[in-house]
Amino acid sequence: MNADGGIARAETADPVIRTAHVPARAGDAAVRLRAELGPGPHALVILFISPEADLEGLTAALPGCFPDATVVGCTTGGEISAEGYAEGAIVAAALPARHFAAETLLIENLDRLAPQEIIARLIRARQMLGAARPEWEHEFAFLMVDGLSVREDELTAVLAAGLGPVPLFGGSAGDGRRFGATFVLHEGRMHRNAATLSFVRTECPVRVFNLDHLQPTAVRMVVTEADPARRSVSRINAEPAAQEYARILGKDPGQLTPFTFAAHPVVVRIGGRHHVRAIQQVAPNGELIFFSAIDEGLVLTLAEPQDMVRHLDRALSALADPGPPEAILACDCILRRMEAEEKQMTGAISALFRRHHVVGFSTYGEQLGGMHVNQTLTGVALYRPAP
Repeated sequence: MNADGGIARAETADPVIRTAHVPARAGDAAVRLRAELGPGPHALVILFISPEADLEGLTAALPGCFPDATVVGCTTGGEISAEGYAEGAIVAAALPARHFAAETLLIENLDRLAPQEIIARLIRARQMLGAARPEWEHEFAFLMVDGLSVREDELTAVLAAGLGPVPLFGGSAGDGRRFGATFVLHEGRMHRNAATLSFVRTECPVRVFNLDHLQPTAVRMVVTEADPARRSVSRINAEPAAQEYARILGKDPGQLTPFTFAAHPVVVRIGGRHHVRAIQQVAPNGELIFFSAIDEGLVLTLAEPQDMVRHLDRALSALADPGPPEAILACDCILRRMEAEEKQMTGAISALFRRHHVVGFSTYGEQLGGMHVNQTLTGVALYRPAP
């Protein structure tokens, strides 16, 4: 065991991935990240970028700092560095070319998706990786998408058709808690209404996972009036939505806050599992705005959280069977961070992230396979290849 209580890892000069983090406002952020990540070559560099960063200055500096690597990234609702939860940082994860190969696609115009074109691009990218590294058996796909595009559900459905057996995970870009503008980064440019999909092939065993600490209750409600295009619900149980949700919780509608939504989420049952349909905010007209797909006729079940620290400890420890991962890339819903703050659990959760070598970002939603989900921790565990 190590000092944090986790499973000790042997020190090595050849880490499976390299990570770094710097203050977002640093004028030389790209230079410092390059120095901390060390020499390449890197197959892929992923940046999780606080919205406090000088995005224009950062993107201008990246090509000169990483001339031989593909660089992708997104803005965040908070970062996860090697030290745990972070705010106002840029976190980098570099996948060394010694262990990884990658092909990255920029998908633009999410409001006008061309499914057949996207599927053809996915197939070509996967074939190219397979031809380049036929001896490597493991692969995954990592998605970062504009978190205010309201297109994640449609996009993941299209991607699922072209992924074949490749497991996909990802997260929706954030803008802190402002919900104003979210960006994805691809090759030195920031994009809105877009997504990046990185196909990764590796000699390292991988395990894509998804977890939440929520337990459905017996309390149900029905969406009776909604606008799916805006992810808004105006009526629940034929009553004004915010008013009815508040009544069910025993609260006044004026008491509804993001912390309320984090502590009292609603879930829908799909494919034998419950999936969160997280509430983002109350609109001025009393509508509830959701983070993911919503429609009339959906039966929503109120869920209650289990102890997040205990649940996360068990879940991350389970990833250590048969051996501990060398690193975990994670997309952690911003509502989980809000709940942790409200319940003063951020220190304990940060300790768990450090112990299990988790890096990543807080999201406006997560993607798993062909689904867009909320209030989960979704990611990939990376294991050292066999000697």
